[in-house]
Amino acid sequence: MLNLQLGIRHAVGKQGPITLDLKSSAFDPKEKVWTRFPPEGSKYTPPHSSCDFKWKDYCPQVFRTLRKLFKVDAADYMLSLCGDQALRELSSPGKSGSFFYLTSNDQYMIKTMKKSEVKIFLKMLRAYYNHVRSFENTLVTKFFGLHCVKLAGANQKKVRFVIMGNLFCSDYSIHRRFDLKGSSLGRTTDKPQTEIDEYTTLKDLDLNFIFRLQKHWHQEFLRQVDKDCDFLEQENIMDYSLLVGVHFRDKRNLLASEGSFDSDSSRASSPHLSRGDTDPNRFSKIKLGSNMPTRAELTVRKSECEPQIIGEPTGEFYDVILYFGIIDILQDYDISKKLEHAYKSFQYDPTSISAVDPKQYSRRFKDFVYKAFQEEKIDI
Repeated sequence: MLNLQLGIRHAVGKQGPITLDLKSSAFDPKEKVWTRFPPEGSKYTPPHSSCDFKWKDYCPQVFRTLRKLFKVDAADYMLSLCGDQALRELSSPGKSGSFFYLTSNDQYMIKTMKKSEVKIFLKMLRAYYNHVRSFENTLVTKFFGLHCVKLAGANQKKVRFVIMGNLFCSDYSIHRRFDLKGSSLGRTTDKPQTEIDEYTTLKDLDLNFIFRLQKHWHQEFLRQVDKDCDFLEQENIMDYSLLVGVHFRDKRNLLASEGSFDSDSSRASSPHLSRGDTDPNRFSKIKLGSNMPTRAELTVRKSECEPQIIGEPTGEFYDVILYFGIIDILQDYDISKKLEHAYKSFQYDPTSISAVDPKQYSRRFKDFVYKAFQEEKIDI
C-alpha cells in the first residue's frame, strides 16, 4: 500500500497540459512510464521506508484526461488516496481472486488486476474514452488510473491495479445490494435469510422488488443502458453486472420486505417522498444511477421449481433511494468462456448460464434490467 501511495503521489504530481482530443499514441499499450523508487530516494523520488520498487503508469495522459472528464480534482484525488489515513482492505477477495481497497472517505476503490484484464482494458481504452466522453450519464465504471508496482530483488513480483469510483459513496447508508446479470443458474446468495445484512451481495433470484422510476429518469435509464450495452457488445465484453444499492427511507420497510408482515400496517407505515426532506439541496444532486428517489414494489415468486427471474408485483410499495452502475466490464468472450459455455450447455439450459456470447449476453441483460426497472405510473 505504501508503494502504491508513493507511486500515485508521484504520478498525479506530474500534471501536464490536458487536451480532450488525444493523439493515437496516447492510447498505445506501450505508452507506459517506469520510475524506480529506491529507499534512499533519487532525483525524482522521495526517500521512503519501503523496499526498493519500480512503478509503472499506463497511458498516463489518457487517465489524466479521464480524471478531468469525470471532474476529479487532482489535489482531492491525491489526498484521498495518499493521505495519512490508511486504505481499507475489503474483507475478502472477489470471485476473480482480486483484492479490493477503499479510501478512508469511501470515494475511490482500488482493485488488483490480472495481466489478462490489463490487456483487455488497454485494448478497449480508446473506445472506453470515446464512450464516456460522448455520454456524460454513462453507467459503466469510472476508471481513474492504471498502474503496476514491481518489487526489486529476487522475486520481481508485479502487482497491477486499477483505481475506480466507488458506486456506493453516499450520504445514505446502503441497506441492500444486488449484483444483477440476467442469468438464473447459481444466481442466489448462499447465505441463510437470517444472516443477510447490508454487506451481503444478493443476486438475480434474490431480487424481490421492481423499481419504479419517474418517467424522465426511466426514459434516460433505457437510453443509457442501450448505449452502454452496445459499447460493451462491440468490445466483445460479457459477464458484466448491474450493481444496485438500495437505501430504505424507513428502516421498518426493509424488515417488512424480508419477513412476515401485515400488509395493512406495512402500507400505513410506508412514508411518501417528502420534498421537505432534511437536505434542501438533495434533489439537485440526483443523477442517473446516484441518489435517485424511487418507489420499490415488493414482488413474490410463485413457484419454487420453476424459478421466475422476476417475481409477481404485490402492490406493496417502499420509498427508497437508489444507486446503480455497470461493473466488471473487463471480461471478454475468450476461449475459456467459450469452453465454459460449451461445457455448461450440456448440463443446463444454455440461456440460463452466465457465460454466453456478448450479443446474447447484452440482449438478456437488457431484458432483465428493463423488467426490474419500470416506469412509475403515478406522480409522486
